[in-house]
Amino acid sequence: MTEAKGAGVPVGAPAEDLSFEEALARLEAVVARLEKGDEPLETALELFEEGIRLSRLLTAKLEEAQARIDEVVADGAGGTVLRPFEPGDAGEDDA
Repeated sequence: MTEAKGAGVPVGAPAEDLSFEEALARLEAVVARLEKGDEPLETALELFEEGIRLSRLLTAKLEEAQARIDEVVADGAGGTVLRPFEPGDAGEDDA
């Protein structure tokens, strides 16, 4: 396998095998190639399709990460309860 120029990620590596950072680097490389505008139509379409797959993979990985982020909160009875992290909760005091 060859590497995407500047991305350090093997071209054609199965997207599911990539870490979040590797998938993001690969997507950035795909976008850069498409933005140059000098790819033949067929290659551009293949790159576009790969970009869509990578975008969906990254979205799924972000959703999975958000689902894993739970915040432990006092329940008022001296115990704690797990509740899903809500964006915007950071730094707020529940007292």
